[in-house]
Order: sequence, then structure tokens, then C-alpha cells
Amino acid sequence: MADLTTDDLRGRVAAVLPGVRRDLEALVRIESVSADPARAGEVRRSAEAVAALLEAEGLDTRIVSADGGAPAVIATRPAPAGAPTVLLYAHHDVQPEGDHADWATPPFEATEADSPGGRRLFGRGAADDKAGVVAHLGALRALGDDLGVGVTVFVEGEEEVGSDTLPALLAEHAETLRADVIVIADSTNWDIGVPALTTSLRGLVRVDVEVRTLTHAVHSGMWGGLVPDAITTLARLLATLHDDAGDVAVAGLHAGPAADVDYPEERLRAESGVAEGVAFVGTGSAVERLWTKPSLSVTGLDAPKVDGASNTLVPAARAKLSMRIAPGDTAESALAALRAHLEAHVPWGAQLQVTVVDTGEATQIDATGPVYDVARAAFAEAWDGTVPVDMGVGGSIPFIAEFLEAFPEAAVLVTGVEDPDTRAHGPNEGLHLAEFERVLLAETLLLARLAERGA
Repeated sequence: MADLTTDDLRGRVAAVLPGVRRDLEALVRIESVSADPARAGEVRRSAEAVAALLEAEGLDTRIVSADGGAPAVIATRPAPAGAPTVLLYAHHDVQPEGDHADWATPPFEATEADSPGGRRLFGRGAADDKAGVVAHLGALRALGDDLGVGVTVFVEGEEEVGSDTLPALLAEHAETLRADVIVIADSTNWDIGVPALTTSLRGLVRVDVEVRTLTHAVHSGMWGGLVPDAITTLARLLATLHDDAGDVAVAGLHAGPAADVDYPEERLRAESGVAEGVAFVGTGSAVERLWTKPSLSVTGLDAPKVDGASNTLVPAARAKLSMRIAPGDTAESALAALRAHLEAHVPWGAQLQVTVVDTGEATQIDATGPVYDVARAAFAEAWDGTVPVDMGVGGSIPFIAEFLEAFPEAAVLVTGVEDPDTRAHGPNEGLHLAEFERVLLAETLLLARLAERGA
């Protein structure tokens, strides 16, 4: 390939950026909500749009699926002799948009507007993860015929519903997807102006917990004081999940140390949206509590509404628990520990039912070696000398563990287009436009420098 300087590549990125943005806006208009069966056609249309974009860049492109799963796109360009192959991952499906009234702009119409940190492009999927799709596309366009590595672009269609058929896809297309370097563009940067490589993610265990104290509802005056109601019983059970400091009180869960990264309380409060006067829970540093210790949250309750509730003892109540497990733990072990705790602490002999919703493994990446050195250098160049942070993420991306298992020899780089105020999965999701240009430049630099380094 040509001997391209950073300034050369910066100019190429600037030249392709307007077209890349137009492509992103077109993708945002497609309502590819994988959780909504009524919009399965939109998910298919999204895959077709992504395939068309990649095919236009000269890649051998096809739409695939496995076990009845959502359509994914695989596009390839072979490596020149002696050059490495890089797998570029993103996903084209998006989360449900929720109530449109909660959005300042239409959720499926990409809209540029001001935000506290700079101009953003708002819309569902504008960041997570259609911006990841077009970041890969833009890097390929910027390099053009000077692309000196082999590439396989893999754009999944069901990440937002758990990637159930991903293992089957990885197995069926293993030889096509095998690569020396895997770039997963589905994470976040440390801050606006500060890039990051994600090196750890917590795993996930979700369960529905039901307690039953009665075979049917009864009068609270006739039986209250003798018979326990299910809501009080459930509340007492849920209260055992944390100690007085707010640490998870389930025995047998793993916890570990985190990187020595300063996360000021003022920034934590601003980014988390915690209400004024509310204290943070747990012990240890903020990043330990967010990245390398377990958390346990109640994310849903089934019980009668307050308005219109009758004067009766409720016979059964349910809660959904979301447990994030620390790197070093396993979903199987953590689930067993949670189940044992619930069984040991359910009060008054109430009947208990625990139903597993889903699980996902935690991830820990050893981000050392020459590929990671090249990546950090590319990020630093794109962010004008700011060295990337190695960060953990409290959320879960279980499919990363599946990539690590399927391709153990590959160097896996977990990158992303998001920042702390992206609001992925929520109303007013937005892509920081200046940061996106840096992301695009960083990936372009990465591919160029990997070509220079060789296989």
C-alpha cells in the first residue's frame, strides 16, 4: 500500500465523512428493532441495506442466518500476500425506542442538534450500533485501493436480543470469520476527548423471582396479622440481597480489583443521573463497584397498582432481578449462588419459584502485545496525542466471550463510538459527531498501521 501519513489519512477521512453520515442517517430510518416480531421485515431490510453498502465497496457480500435467527451480513476482501486479516464486527439491530413522547426528536429520523458536550446526531441506533457499522464502512472507503490488509466485515442482526444464534453462525462460518485481529465496535470511550480500549466486561444473570403465600386473595382485615401477604414477603426477601452499605450480600460471588482510574464524584453524578441527595451504594473505589464487583438490581415488579388496589392480601408477587457478575466469575456459579441465597432467605416458608431469563459470561482481555501497541498508537494519533484508557464496562456484551472462545489466537480489540452521555438504549440516544470523526480516523489508522506491520 502507499506510504500514507496521518495527515494523508486525516484528509481522506474528512473527504468520506459526509457520505458516511448520509449512509448512517439512512440506516437510522430503518426500524430494525430485533425484539419486535412485527418489525422482522425492517430487520431484514436493514441487513439488505448494510449488504448493499459493503458490496458497493467491492467486498464479496452475503446475508446469512442460522437456526432461524435474524439476518447477519458477512462481507470479505482477501488479504494481500503476507498481510493479516482483520474481522470488523458491529450489529445493525437496535433496541425498542419506547415512548416517542420521551424523545426530543423523532427516534427513527436522524436529527442533528446541540448537546452539552457538542453537536450530536440523535436517533435510535445513531450510536448503538449503526455508527459502528458505518465506522467500518468509512475506514474501508478512506483507504480504498490502499487497503493493505484482508478484511471480513461481520454485522450481526440480533445483538440486542442476546445473540442467541451467534454461536451457530461462528461455527458455520468459522473459516470465513477467522482472523488475526478482531475489532468489535460496540463499546464506549472513557470521555469526550479521551479514547479507550475496553478490557473487561461484567457478565449477566437475569431471573424472575415469584413468592406465593396464599392460594387466593383474602380480606386484609379478616386475615391480616396472621397470614403474610406476598408483597411484604417479597420485599423482605429482596431486602436480604444487599448489606447495610449496599454491597451484594449473596455468598459465593467473585469480586476483583480494578484499574487505578480516577472517576470524580461530580462526573459520576452528572453521568449517572442520580437524584440530588441520593448516596452511592457499596464499598471500594467507584470503578471497582462498576467494573469488577457484582451488582444486583430489581428491574421490574408484578403486583397490584396502588390506584384501585383492593383491601386484600395479595397471594403472589414477582420481581425481575438483574445481576451483573464480575470478570473471573461464571454465569453458572453466580446463578447457583443467587438461587441458594433466595432459597435460604425466603421468609415465613413462602413458596418460591426462580425462573432463569438469560445469562451471559463476563469477559477479561489481556490487552498486551504488538497489535494492542499498534491500536493504542492509532488511537493516540486520532485523539491528538491523548493516550487511550484501558477501561472496564459494567454492562455485559456476552458475545465477546464467544468470539474469544471461537478464535483464541486472535487479538480482540473492543472499541466503540459511544461516550458517557450517548444514552444508548434510552430516549434521546445520540452520536457525538466530533468524536465519531476521531473514531473513523482511529480505525483507518489502525488498518493502515497493521498493513505496515504485516502478518
